[in-house]
Amino acid sequence: MVTFTHNDAGTSEADWDASGVRELPELPLGAEELASMTFVVLAAHPDDESLGAGGLLARLHALGATVRLLLCTAGEASHPESTTTTPEQLAAVRLTEFGEAVSGLAPSAKWRFVEVPDGRVAAHVDSVAAAIRREVAGSGAPADRVVLVAPYRSDGHTDHDALGSTAARIAEAEGYGLLEYPIWYWLWAGPEDGTWESWVRLPLGPDERRAKAQAMHSHASQTQPLSQEPGDETLLSPTFLEHFSRSWETFAWTPPAGGSNTARDAESIFDAVHAREEDPWDYALGWYERRKRALTLAALPEERYESGLEIGCSIGVLSAELAPRCERFLAVDASSTALAQAARRLSGIGHAGTGHLTVPSEWPSGTFDLVVVSEMGYYLSPDELDGMLHRVKDSMRPGGTLILCHWRHPISGWTLDGETVHRTARRVLDWPSRGLYREKDFLLEVLVAPGGAA
Repeated sequence: MVTFTHNDAGTSEADWDASGVRELPELPLGAEELASMTFVVLAAHPDDESLGAGGLLARLHALGATVRLLLCTAGEASHPESTTTTPEQLAAVRLTEFGEAVSGLAPSAKWRFVEVPDGRVAAHVDSVAAAIRREVAGSGAPADRVVLVAPYRSDGHTDHDALGSTAARIAEAEGYGLLEYPIWYWLWAGPEDGTWESWVRLPLGPDERRAKAQAMHSHASQTQPLSQEPGDETLLSPTFLEHFSRSWETFAWTPPAGGSNTARDAESIFDAVHAREEDPWDYALGWYERRKRALTLAALPEERYESGLEIGCSIGVLSAELAPRCERFLAVDASSTALAQAARRLSGIGHAGTGHLTVPSEWPSGTFDLVVVSEMGYYLSPDELDGMLHRVKDSMRPGGTLILCHWRHPISGWTLDGETVHRTARRVLDWPSRGLYREKDFLLEVLVAPGGAA
């Protein structure tokens, strides 16, 4: 159990800055995605919303997203030794401050007070959970368009942990997205903890940073002394507040569940997509796709391969550039409509062929020293992904290359997302990495099978 007080010096912002926290990947949600979602923002105490998610709130308001806030306690226990202000008086002050802060960050957002005693959220999780569910139901949004924003479930403060854990349980059960914001973690934890390395950043613009700073100024009972009397000292020190004056905010991000489609559904879904449009994702001409393709080809550690396999080749645009790097090359896909285009693209390359296969239940014979899995791992169920990776492992030659490249945004209709695909590959294969490239929209990774020449 974590033990700390607000008077602790804690980990300095300089130490966090030197850790590489500012190089965390960006939250993979663009403006259109944010605008189309409903966000239920949860605060254990007044000021949590401003410290942990003030910049996010400002952005959501500017984009016109639906935002609802739930405040659990009035924070009346923040100054238990005060001789000038009773808990009831402090509760009134802090609720007023909360209203002022929210009106500056997201004027159109609706907020409700759950009226849980400060320090007792863990004893009232049922009423808190009911309030969360009421807010989501009142929004009318489908589950895959709902995101709960809550304190980090292991933040170290009993109220934060209870609220964060409750939000995490509801999000998992209902398929909602979840953004967890750390607050006290930055004080008691240190870079060596490593938990933060899987989190994401939301870079803040100048207007968002100003709005957040003004919101924090509204919480004067926490950032300034109540009086000069003993027991009325400032709760949030300037050194602690440095963690929240960054040009970004940090979240642990869990995407919405998305759906329950599996590999068995892929053929009908993607046949229909390609029947409507030959190149629905602008693979051939779009700059995003051309740039990503160039990065993928440049990441190949070998100039030539004996036998290459591309799983989920779609219409064969990448296939046509991979095939010349191989002595033999096979491109497979579950969609016969897409595969017909791939076959035409590869028709002039004598050593290249195509196969209509639904992996992992179907798999090509032979072994390979190059396997490429680009933008298809999340079109499998978790069990199917495990099965495909074991197929890769069994058919890869010693020292062979596995290329993984996936979109980082939520995938509608399927359970998995790109980050989960890559984490699963590292776990199942446990192969050495030759490189990892990650940006806001996609990640590209190279794994090498053991046993090859040094």
